[in-house]
Amino acid sequence: MASKVKDMTSGSPGKLILTFAIPLMLGNVFQQFYTMVDTMVVGQVVGVEALAALGATDWLVWLVLGVATGMTQGFSILVSQYYGSREWDKLKKSVAHSYMLTAVVALIVLAVSQLVIHRVMIFLNTPENIIDMSMLYLRIVFCGIPVISAYNILAAILRAMGNSRSPLLAMILAAVINISLDLLFVAVFGWGVAGAAIATVLAQGFSAVYCFFVLRKIDLLHLEKKHFRLEGGLIYRLFYLGAPIAMQNVIISIGGLVVQYVVNGYGFLFVAGFTATNKLYGVLELAAISYGYAMTTYVGQNLGAGEIRRIKKGVFSGTIMALITSFAISVIMILAGRNILALFVSGEAEQVKQVLDIAYKYLFIMACFLWVLYLLYVYRSSIQGLGNTVIPLASGIAEFIMRISVALLLPKLIGQNGIFYAEICAWTGAALLLGISYAWIIRGYTTEQTVV
Repeated sequence: MASKVKDMTSGSPGKLILTFAIPLMLGNVFQQFYTMVDTMVVGQVVGVEALAALGATDWLVWLVLGVATGMTQGFSILVSQYYGSREWDKLKKSVAHSYMLTAVVALIVLAVSQLVIHRVMIFLNTPENIIDMSMLYLRIVFCGIPVISAYNILAAILRAMGNSRSPLLAMILAAVINISLDLLFVAVFGWGVAGAAIATVLAQGFSAVYCFFVLRKIDLLHLEKKHFRLEGGLIYRLFYLGAPIAMQNVIISIGGLVVQYVVNGYGFLFVAGFTATNKLYGVLELAAISYGYAMTTYVGQNLGAGEIRRIKKGVFSGTIMALITSFAISVIMILAGRNILALFVSGEAEQVKQVLDIAYKYLFIMACFLWVLYLLYVYRSSIQGLGNTVIPLASGIAEFIMRISVALLLPKLIGQNGIFYAEICAWTGAALLLGISYAWIIRGYTTEQTVV
């Protein structure tokens, strides 16, 4: 059992956070790799229109799946706190209730998404020549919501208990399966965007199965019928932690949909260029996400153990590591970004040049300000680990306001390139709020501990 979980309440904070984050980074590398392969195979085999069709779905997929992933992320906070405080029966009950609530949320999200996606795509001003492909991709991906939700809750519980190795292995498995099926379904069978969607869902399914069998081997998580008996107070606590994160994801996504609406109005070539860079967005933030998960688990476990000083040391170490990592990634993207973007695009030479010019300009701007995004993840995740998911929700609202304000106003002042700054301004507004809020919250804990 010891190899399946990790106690983060003793030992060097920086070393614990880094060793926890590295497997998650590697897992995210594989996840982003197979996401990029999806796009590369579709863009190279099917063409620029298919690439634009995938891009037109990005924020809508993020919105719908963000509800399920946000809830599971919130549920795992309570798991990490109970693990840190060694309250094993409460830990088992929280895991059992997390399973049940995740299933309910997944079914609701599945039904609602299938009912509204056509109207949403029309409302977003999706170009006529790509809307049918976009719709087909969305229908298939959203059918896989229960499978994707299952993977997310299982992986979230593993991370909450200090196990970042198993989610890495799950992502490696998913990457191999997804890439193999992409090549088979899209390049060999000629199924286009539908093949890419089916490959993604099947790969997530295999990841979920793998995580399930890992969890079954952890003695602490051998659940009995009594743990599944509904407790209103526990359900409330889980929703109190999960709902704000889900709402935060929804609000951020709606802001992204406004950006997508503006981008769609510039034609499918601009959409294709914007899409190519957005597919690298995942590479840009993959280490930030990993540091974020590490901070939530580290802070949650140490809060449960009452180790406030360790929390402060860990957040400081996490901040330094995140900044160094962001600078390294930025340099790589500025120097090699255009060559990487070229892997996503095929077609007539003039069209390819236009798409790459648009894509690299956007990538360069994001790379210059990437450090802001990394600070955002560290402080938001630390606050979540402290059991406060309301302030991260407020940061999502700040992102929303900044993103749509810039997207709607700046292009009118400086032209269509103004849309590239919407993301940067959203990061900045949220990061400022989170940094100030973390300092205020942790000062309160420190004062309380001093008085005691």
